[in-house]
Amino acid sequence: MRNEIENVVDEIKQAISLLRRHFDWDQAIRRLDWLNNKAEDPNLWNDAQEAQKLMRERQQLDDSIAGVKRLEQAMNDNIELIEMGEEEGDESVVKDAEDQLKALKTEAARRQVEAMLSGEADSNDTYVEVHSGAGGTESQDWANMLLRMYTRWAERSGFKVEVLEVHDGEEAGIKSATILIKGHNAYGWMKTESGVHRLVRISPYDSNARRHTSFSSIWVYPVVDDSIQIDINESDCRIDTFRSSGAGGQHVNTTDSAVRITHIPTGIAVSCQQERSQHKNKAKAWDMLRARLYEVELKKREELANAEAASKTDIGWGHQIRSYVLQPYQLVKDLRTGVESTDPDSVLNGELNEFMEAALAHRISGKASEVADID
Repeated sequence: MRNEIENVVDEIKQAISLLRRHFDWDQAIRRLDWLNNKAEDPNLWNDAQEAQKLMRERQQLDDSIAGVKRLEQAMNDNIELIEMGEEEGDESVVKDAEDQLKALKTEAARRQVEAMLSGEADSNDTYVEVHSGAGGTESQDWANMLLRMYTRWAERSGFKVEVLEVHDGEEAGIKSATILIKGHNAYGWMKTESGVHRLVRISPYDSNARRHTSFSSIWVYPVVDDSIQIDINESDCRIDTFRSSGAGGQHVNTTDSAVRITHIPTGIAVSCQQERSQHKNKAKAWDMLRARLYEVELKKREELANAEAASKTDIGWGHQIRSYVLQPYQLVKDLRTGVESTDPDSVLNGELNEFMEAALAHRISGKASEVADID
């Protein structure tokens, strides 16, 4: 086979290996066998809701396993055709088989993305919180740039964005903000963006034009739909009201309509000032708190399910995940995956899919990145 096709085959094999690892192949086969046997049980539909849940799982698992098997079989069949065509000197057979392998490579990449977005809450809408780090105006301006970046990415991706809360900085930028990104797989795409983001640039606020490093943090958690039960004891929560800090003019509420709810056992706090009505803001804040607590539970399950992979993954609050250098050179670098871009302007305008896909794949492979930090 030609070197180009050998590389294509290697990429397909790697994709199949990653998919098998992601599905925990042997366990998935056993689970599907159990579900198939369960489907034959006449007592299954005594509990219709549980039966529907099991049948959905069965269909998804069957589709996933069959898809990987088809990929593997088609790859082997076309490799054999190429070998036969080369032995018989039939270039048309070789060419057709090579074209089929290239198409399989595209399908394998698509299945990898689908597998990466198959988590329990991946299809849900998502909340995104932005918090400036220490450093005053510099970090607050950086937080505002990140808010704009994710808003642009969401709009480019066909999602809708609602601004739920903004806490403006004293001179420029924002101290914090919360947005709601609405659309299919919004949380699945955004979930690996939680962490600390670093900016290096010549400060527009420094009269001596010195280089500054700023930090801001992103926190991502899924919207909880009605099918997910999260019980909160209201006696464990403190509710505060405060005046909204809008952009000015007609957007400033004249009453203390903004609401903050603090869950005392965990220390989790959420706030909403989107609505003029305190009642509506409180309802939205309760939804946000339920979502935050659910996200904590999802992380616990993930760690229990794969403690080894979790220990190798730099995802989460307090971990630096990406650096954006604007001066003295231009480079955006993901410190988990090694993915780079020499066009920071495009990244800051929402061109994030390459970084997100690599981070999602990193979760599946469980391979620790050995990428060094950058100045």
